[in-house]
Amino acid sequence: MRLDKYLKVSRIIKRRTVAKEVADKGRIKVNGILAKSSTDLKTNDEVEIRFGNKLLTVRVLEMLDSTKKDDASKMYEIISETRIGIEEDGQ
Repeated sequence: MRLDKYLKVSRIIKRRTVAKEVADKGRIKVNGILAKSSTDLKTNDEVEIRFGNKLLTVRVLEMLDSTKKDDASKMYEIISETRIGIEEDGQ
């Protein structure tokens, strides 16, 4: 399944167009490699997404085409969710 579609169906990102924009700006890595919106995801892939000051890492568990809320939570597991601090100059 395409990365942008997976992010939308799993409800990690609410809209597919937003998922595409985030990927195209270089904010998503799949298994440590920068990913495009068309990247093909497989089960057990690790997806790292940078949202502003937050870094979310998830593992792909299932590929489902349905968009039911109950199914979406079963599609991935959160590995880590950390805040990224803005480094200050020593002034």
